[in-house]
Amino acid sequence: MRFQIECNFRDAKQYWGLEDFMTMKQTPVYNSANLAMFMVNVSHPLIRSMSTYWPEVSVNDLKAWFRSRKYVVETLKLLPEMPEPIFMALRHH
Repeated sequence: MRFQIECNFRDAKQYWGLEDFMTMKQTPVYNSANLAMFMVNVSHPLIRSMSTYWPEVSVNDLKAWFRSRKYVVETLKLLPEMPEPIFMALRHH
């Protein structure tokens, strides 16, 4: 159990910005720590479900995938008309 806790803290620091929060007040520290740990808990099942199709998926891949999706959605909102949807089939290897 201790090893899992240490891995979760490592992930929170390395991937979800736990060590980037520069605050000294109790409530912001509490919120920052909880947000980072929440993201660790959310990312693990997402990675597990994506690894079926993408065995090498990592937290950085997951972050890039969601970030790029957000950029595409926001860019499409800037268009005068929404384009017709395009569906791409997943290729299985």
